Amino acid sequence: MAGRVSGKVALITGGGSGIGRATAIVFGREGAKVVVADYNRAGGEETVRVIKNAGGEASFIEANVAVAKQVETMVAKTIETYGRLDCAFNNAGIEGEMGGNLAECSEENWGRIIAINLTGVFLCMKYEIPQMLKHGGGSIVNTASAAGLIGLPGGTAYVASKHGVAGLTKSAALEYAKSGIRINAVCPGFIRTAMVERVIDGGSISEDAMVAAEPIGRIGKPEEIANVVLFLCSDDASFVTGLPMPVDGGYVAQ
Repeated sequence: MAGRVSGKVALITGGGSGIGRATAIVFGREGAKVVVADYNRAGGEETVRVIKNAGGEASFIEANVAVAKQVETMVAKTIETYGRLDCAFNNAGIEGEMGGNLAECSEENWGRIIAINLTGVFLCMKYEIPQMLKHGGGSIVNTASAAGLIGLPGGTAYVASKHGVAGLTKSAALEYAKSGIRINAVCPGFIRTAMVERVIDGGSISEDAMVAAEPIGRIGKPEEIANVVLFLCSDDASFVTGLPMPVDGGYVAQ
């Protein structure tokens, strides 16, 4: 039985852990040739191993999405390996230093978060889109956040970066809507990942407070984001573009 992305080539950044790993595994299961990109070689190679052990096809590329030359090389190697690019999940991101107010946010912290979370998404699309245009289109999903739709105290730089991703997604979607490229974003709520565990351990917010903030009454699972990314990249979402989609247990509906 054919999968929902059978025969497609999918590039997934931040694929060495968390939401990225879960999405890479789902895409592999659904028939895609998966390129796992991450700055963490061990994590990325482990994701590839899991996909291959399940009978899927995957390869790893080491890349820092904040460095233009590395992003350009990442996309070029994808084309060199598989000949085309059909789907991209621009997911790599960091939380940076959390918990302080705006005046307490260092310029270094601001610059690092914006470079990875926002400029990284811009650079990925800058090099992915020309390759998709060569083959008549494709689908891009960017990782924003529930914090890209509402304000949250204590995470100024992170919130700004994710609002930027949501806006970048909308504008790019309009620019390429008639060219066969659909561009959307997922906006996760609190998801059980290493990033969220670090936020909990750092004392910015407790796990109980996260659960209490979610109308659905629990923290989400990476696979629940992965399944939405799969939908947005599949032909089932052929009329969906420019959408920053909350996948957050009802958090931003409050």
